[in-house]
Amino acid sequence: MAPSAGPTLEGLRQRLTEFAAARRWEPFHTPKNLASALTVEAGELLEIFQWLTPEQASTVMADPDRAHRVRDEVADVLAYLLQFCTAVGVDPLTALEAKIERNELRFPRPGATAPEPPATGGDVNPVSGS
Repeated sequence: MAPSAGPTLEGLRQRLTEFAAARRWEPFHTPKNLASALTVEAGELLEIFQWLTPEQASTVMADPDRAHRVRDEVADVLAYLLQFCTAVGVDPLTALEAKIERNELRFPRPGATAPEPPATGGDVNPVSGS
């Protein structure tokens, strides 16, 4: 028997859809509710790092209890993001690829020549590009 390649994004998305359907949760999985839940879970991930120094934060995964919490919160964030994407019809990998491509144009490597980025009409976060 060939070794499993592991879970796929589409396979996990489908499992989440089936999980919610089996529990009749679809009426509650609106874009607004899923975006709210995603924000809550991201806040719970942040809470693990709240008040830690940068040095302490860089060693969080060395502590088995904290590492377990980080993995659980990452899973919750990803689960709600996938469910949100399903609800609004966004392919997360395609969206991410397009965003990276736009950021590569907007924020070229130092010393590289690139066309002028389009005017944004406001402040731009260089990390997210928004």
